[in-house]
Amino acid sequence: MATIRVTAEYVYTSAPAGVIRNGYVEFDEADGTIIAVGECAAGEEVTPGAVTPGLVNGHCHIELSHLHGKFRKGTGMAGFIDQINELRDWAGREEKVRLTKLWMDKMWAAGVSAMADISNDDSSFDVKKSHDMYTRTFLEVFGSEPHMCEGVMADVTALNAVADQTGIDAAPTPHSCYTMSPELLSASAAAGLAKGFLSYHSQESQEEEDLLRTGSGAMYENRKRSGMSTPPVTGESSLKYFIQRLAAAAPAPYSQHILLVHNVCLTQEDIDAAKRVMKNVYWTVCPLSNIFIHNALPPIPLMRVNSLDIMLGTDSLSSNDDLDMVKEMACIHENFPEVPMSEILTWATLNGARFLKKDDVMGSLEAGKKPGIVRISNIDGDGYVTLESSSERIR
Repeated sequence: MATIRVTAEYVYTSAPAGVIRNGYVEFDEADGTIIAVGECAAGEEVTPGAVTPGLVNGHCHIELSHLHGKFRKGTGMAGFIDQINELRDWAGREEKVRLTKLWMDKMWAAGVSAMADISNDDSSFDVKKSHDMYTRTFLEVFGSEPHMCEGVMADVTALNAVADQTGIDAAPTPHSCYTMSPELLSASAAAGLAKGFLSYHSQESQEEEDLLRTGSGAMYENRKRSGMSTPPVTGESSLKYFIQRLAAAAPAPYSQHILLVHNVCLTQEDIDAAKRVMKNVYWTVCPLSNIFIHNALPPIPLMRVNSLDIMLGTDSLSSNDDLDMVKEMACIHENFPEVPMSEILTWATLNGARFLKKDDVMGSLEAGKKPGIVRISNIDGDGYVTLESSSERIR
């Protein structure tokens, strides 16, 4: 067995070993299995930068890669939805497949080993099946009118059968409160819960909250102008509304792995409500996407005080300039400098692996695992990534 040894000023293990200054990682050259992790001997030459486990993109829409560079920034959610409706179908299937592979290859080269991805069609399935990156695909559904529910569920069930035939892990999932009738939200949630995994765009914008709390605001006006039904005005948050619709799908508590994505308008009351019924809830933040659309960020201090299982994602190339996990980390550090780099790396590695139920092989640098190994260059003197940092896959 040929063994490779790499060194770094900072080895972020995302494991009980923590951060190792001037450390090393040894791995099997053939299959990438970690053999040993530790501190370099005195006098051993150490490579600048950091070494981390393979990254886990906690939320992406890889099939929207054909929308790179086409969207205006700062439009708010209502304006963003209008752009999606206008532009999402400009490319044919062949071009979508080509760009899906191109961007998955870029992410892989930059160290992303796994991804929680959203799909609305099957254009990404063959790429995912043949790719080295592990993906779990959430088959997202929409439909604002109650009469659409049966047809939409029949369509997503058929799409799930295609995913199963292709050989990728997939399950139906609801999109968000503002694009779905109450009936469809519950029906798609039930289908996801039956598969053990659920992803949901939650509290992404104040417009979403206004829609549910007061039946007002830009998103409400957008929906009415389009002749679409809107969800019931509850006087409470959109996350609480989601919990109500979950209860109509299946009785609480929920032991399934539930992923709440964005969480920009999250409050303590919402956190308490979610924790009461969701036993394996994870919370993805996509900071650069939130800034792109409406120049807002999630309440990271509140999330940390509550010891939430935070994950880090990029969202899509319709709402981001790149799919670069290091840039997302740098954005977190720039806006929340009190968060230790080791914690940010845990959001970008181990927590995502745990959500995907792949932490037995991924997510941390520990003997026996095969997480992928990543080098991050151009870190600052305290071991933090910056906007100048870049990552590359070592194994």
